Amino acid sequence: MSYFVLNVLHLFAAIMFVGTVFFEVLILEAIRKPMGRETMRLVEGAVGRRARRIMPFVILVLFSAGIGMAWQYRAVLAHPLDTSFAMLLWIKIALAISVLAHFVTAITLGGRGKLKSRHFQYIHISVFCHVVLIVFLAKAMFYISW
Repeated sequence: MSYFVLNVLHLFAAIMFVGTVFFEVLILEAIRKPMGRETMRLVEGAVGRRARRIMPFVILVLFSAGIGMAWQYRAVLAHPLDTSFAMLLWIKIALAISVLAHFVTAITLGGRGKLKSRHFQYIHISVFCHVVLIVFLAKAMFYISW
């Protein structure tokens, strides 16, 4: 598959994933107090059910396209300390793997009925911080050098 196609697939999946994370952290968290605990449990449950349906496919496209794009940089990635680009790309990959671990944790807890509101908040804030850094690095690795 061409790099262009992989890049477009990766970008659309990233928009969907990052957009969802931004919505959950910046919108849902802001309505937590006015809505009340029980209403928020219902909202979080509904969002969680929808996310469990859509996000596995989004994650699959996001990571598959990302791996396909990273494969084209395999020579650079083999020597992460040689260039700032390689170092920043490795950091981006590490953050992405951490986001995947968060996602798997949330899906597992949710599937077992153990995803409490507190877990929901912590996971989303952590993933939010990760994706902000990933988006920054996605651009920075082409402009920052040392």
